[in-house]
Parts: sequence; structure tokens; C-alpha cells
Amino acid sequence: MSQEQYLKKKMGFWSLTTLSLGGIIGSSWLFGPWVAAKLAGPAAILSWIIGAFVITLIALVYAELGRVKPETGGLARYPLYSHGKMLATVTSYSIWFGYCATAPVESSGVIQYANQFWPGLYDVGKEQLTTSGILAAMVLMIFFVVFNYFGVKLFAVTNNIITTIKFIVPVLTIIAFFMTGFHPENFSSQGFAPNGYSAGLSAILTTGIFFAYTGFGNVIMMSGEVVNPRRNIPLALITSLGVAAVLYVLLQITFIGAVPTEMLANGWSGIKFDSPFANLAMMANMVWLSWIITADAMVSPTGSALTYTAGTSRHVFGMAKSGFLPSYFGTINKKFGVPTRALALNFLVGLLFLFPLKSWTAIVAIVGAIGIFKYASACVTVMVFRRVGLTKNNGLPGMQFIAPMAFVFATLLIYWTNWSKVQLAITGLIIGIVCYLVIFFIQKHQSVEFFGGIYIIIYILMLVLMSFLGNFGGKGIIPDPYMSVIVAIFGLAFYYFAVYNGVWYMRKRENIEELQESISEIS
Repeated sequence: MSQEQYLKKKMGFWSLTTLSLGGIIGSSWLFGPWVAAKLAGPAAILSWIIGAFVITLIALVYAELGRVKPETGGLARYPLYSHGKMLATVTSYSIWFGYCATAPVESSGVIQYANQFWPGLYDVGKEQLTTSGILAAMVLMIFFVVFNYFGVKLFAVTNNIITTIKFIVPVLTIIAFFMTGFHPENFSSQGFAPNGYSAGLSAILTTGIFFAYTGFGNVIMMSGEVVNPRRNIPLALITSLGVAAVLYVLLQITFIGAVPTEMLANGWSGIKFDSPFANLAMMANMVWLSWIITADAMVSPTGSALTYTAGTSRHVFGMAKSGFLPSYFGTINKKFGVPTRALALNFLVGLLFLFPLKSWTAIVAIVGAIGIFKYASACVTVMVFRRVGLTKNNGLPGMQFIAPMAFVFATLLIYWTNWSKVQLAITGLIIGIVCYLVIFFIQKHQSVEFFGGIYIIIYILMLVLMSFLGNFGGKGIIPDPYMSVIVAIFGLAFYYFAVYNGVWYMRKRENIEELQESISEIS
């Protein structure tokens, strides 16, 4: 008997919207504008806008996938259907490790700010948690698990309240700084793009911008628990990302204008804070705002960690269904309607990330680089579903243009990221492919499972070559913008090859009729 019967369909439009915003508005609003300004100066405003545009295209792709086949743990399942076990294995594990790293990072952020009230949790000199701080972060992670353990309804209500609270504080911060302590000359005194516009492009993946927006993925993770998913999923995604984009752009403008002019004597890269907005509030003699921001610095990351804890458990559930993890973790607790074993597993994996991940900026760069690959694969899957006839009347208008455009921009984001930042993510993907090859021979998978996802190997090799030739940490053999144009053209051509690869797999595997039957049951 299918375990999905025990999932509780409790999530409506507002619960989904706050779920998405709960993941988006976390520690990124507290640190992102500062880190982006250090790298790109006022041009960071464009970074947030471009990031929002790209992630909205990707969200629309997932909105259609959620309409065609709403399924808990969908991020792990969709590539399995369209390209087979190799791509699904690599994608699933990259998603899993990226998400498992998020809750410990958010926990670390909470504890770092708590150090102002309980000194000894965070070592300012070494910029890392102390032993006491790590233990406190572990306790906080247990709290996240317990909240999710008691079911979707409690989680939805709690998340709505937390999201409402943490949305008010950044809005209050924007208004307060615009009314006092705003310096318009900061937008031009060092130049709008002091390090060139290339720095603004690199900032999208490396400064927490893309990381912030990817909170929408939790909606897809929990799509099997949504009431009327074909209506509520697209509406919730578009609404939450639109609100978040406006909020983050205003926060970036606010931060740039709030920095005291004298602090820019050594340029934007020279500004140093431990609690950026709280520090600026103190400099502007708004002590009351500094205290509010500091308090919210513990609420916002907590809210994000709660949503990621929920979403990641659903991802593990999907991996177990796909055979990438033991079936033991694909069990739903009948009483609470949540995958409690998956929650426990993610907690243990998260502890492994808590000790080495001691820098907020380092982890968001890695998570952003890992995340872009899984989103690129979804852009291919959505068109494969269309080509084999699964989408029918569930498609979104213009997807034949949205999907390839999203794939091209995802490819460009990887290229625009400094090679030193993205190579770890690519190395992880290569390790994932090698691990799958071991499984391939041990379990004697059919050759179609390997060749169905062959495009990912060629895609990675293409990105490595382009990064080597380019100007973002590469040899700079071909100058930009010409190299970016070449990457976009290659990305578009490669997109259609990847779609062809998926259509070939599904027809060879003969899983189309089976999927059509499962979709009809949902309808």
C-alpha cells in the first residue's frame, strides 16, 4: 500500500505562500545586502533583480511540474521520470546535501546573534562558534525536528506566525533608514559598479542572493500535501517570489544608502560589520531598531530552518521511493502524517555539516552553486513531459520559451561565478556520477539508465571548458561579453540535446503510460 495515503493534505494558498516566504526571508536579509555590496557596490541592486528574474523563470518551470504531477519529494522524482537513475541519483544527493547544510547554517546564525545576550557562544576573533555555541546550535536543530514531527497542520500554523513576524522587521528597517540616516551620495561616490559589472554577475551565486530566493523549493517538496495543487502551487510561487524580490531590492538600496559616507574611504570592500543592519542602526542612533533587528536575527533564521527541515524530510522520502536510500526512510508516520524517519536522518547529516561550516558566506556560495544544477535539470524535464504527452491541459502559457530561457540563464550563472567558488560543486557532482557508476555495476542496472542521463556528463565538461576559457576565474582567452554570448548559444543548443536525451529515455523505458495512469488518479 502506498505511503502517500498517510500524508495530510492541509496546505492551502496562504500556507504555501508563507512556506515559501519563510524559506526565502531568513539569514539572507541580515547578511546578503552587506556581502553583495562589498563585492559589487551599488551594482548589487541589479544582482538582486537579475537573480529574481532567473529564479522566477525556474519557479514557473516547477509550477508546471507541480500541476502535471504534484508529488511529495518532487525535486528528487522528476529527473528520475525523465532521464533515469543516473541523473536522478546525482541530482537527488546534491539537493539533499545542499538542503541538509541549510538548517545548521541558519542555526549557527541564530546562535551567533544570541552571543550578544549570552557571551561565549561565538568567537569573534576566529569568526566561528565555540564548543558551547555548537551545542546550542544542536539543541536548536532538535527543536526544528520536534516542531516538524507533530505534523503538517501544526507546522503550517506555526510557520504562518513566524513568517508574519519576520516579514515586518525588514519592512520596518527599510522605512526607518529611509526616514533617517540615508546618504544618496553613496550610490555614485565610488562609482555605481566600482569593481565592474562582472562583480555584480558573480555576486548572484556567491553572496547569498540565489540562496535566498531558492526558499521557494520547499513548496515543491511538499506538493503532495497541498489542497488543489494545480491552482495553489503556481499562485503561491509567483506571489512569494514577487514579494521577496521587491523586499530584497529595497533592503539592498537601504543598506547602500545607510552606510556612513566616511566608511567608504577604502571602498565598498573595506566595510566591516558583524551584525550589518543592527550596527548601522546603532550608528544612526536608532538603538530601538538595533534591538529589534537583533531579536529578529534569531527569529528569521529559525523560520527558514523550520521550512528547510520540513522540505528536506520530504526530499528524503522521495529519494527512498526512488531507491536512492533504503526504503526504511520512505515511511510516513500514520499518526502525524510526516516522514519522521527522514527527519531523524537529516538531523544526523546536519550535525556533520555543523562542525566545518563556520562561515555564512562560504556555505551560501557552495549551496548556491550546487542548487543551480538541479534547477537546470528541471528546465529540461518540463519540456520532456510536454514532448511525450504527459502535460496535456496542465501546462502554463509560454513554457516553450520559459524553460529554455531559464536553462540558458542557469548556465550563465554558473559561468559568471568565479571558478574557485563553483569548482567544489562541480567536483561534488563528478563524485556523485562516479558513485552512481559503482551502483550501476553492483546492482546491474540496465544501460538505458546510464545513457538516459548522459547529457549531464557532457554538460559538466562543457561548463568546465567554458569556465577555463572565460574571464571569471579562467584564462580570459575570449573577452566578455563575447564569451557570455558563446556560453548562452552553447547552453541553448545543449538544452535541446538534453530534451532529446530525455524523450529518448522515456520512450525506451516505456514508462509514459504508467505515468499517465498515476496522473489520471491525481486528477
